[in-house]
Amino acid sequence: MIIPPGPLKVLAAVKPVDFRKGMVGLASLVQHELNRDPFSGIMFVFRCKRADRIKLLLWDGTGLVLVTKRLETGTFRWPRFGDGVMSLTAAQASALIEGLDWARVHAPRVARPVMAL
Repeated sequence: MIIPPGPLKVLAAVKPVDFRKGMVGLASLVQHELNRDPFSGIMFVFRCKRADRIKLLLWDGTGLVLVTKRLETGTFRWPRFGDGVMSLTAAQASALIEGLDWARVHAPRVARPVMAL
């Protein structure tokens, strides 16, 4: 997949979506229901009701990229149904896409440096 340079922000739609939607339908959903810009470079993650498939939508600077993944066994770990989006770290998104329990992935806390004078 073509990923824009720099840190990648990932937002997961909590509510399942109709998986017949393509990239234009999902971009419209991002804009009108999630009140976000689908062309901002943020990766949006969507799931179906059964949670065995996900779709990733991303603007890479030249066009929309749509990736679909289906797990052969099991389901993707997802929070309870609701409206809106949930922000994920890059490590959590990677775990989610791999079918792992992303909630167990935590960024290490680093103490803020103190300047010596």
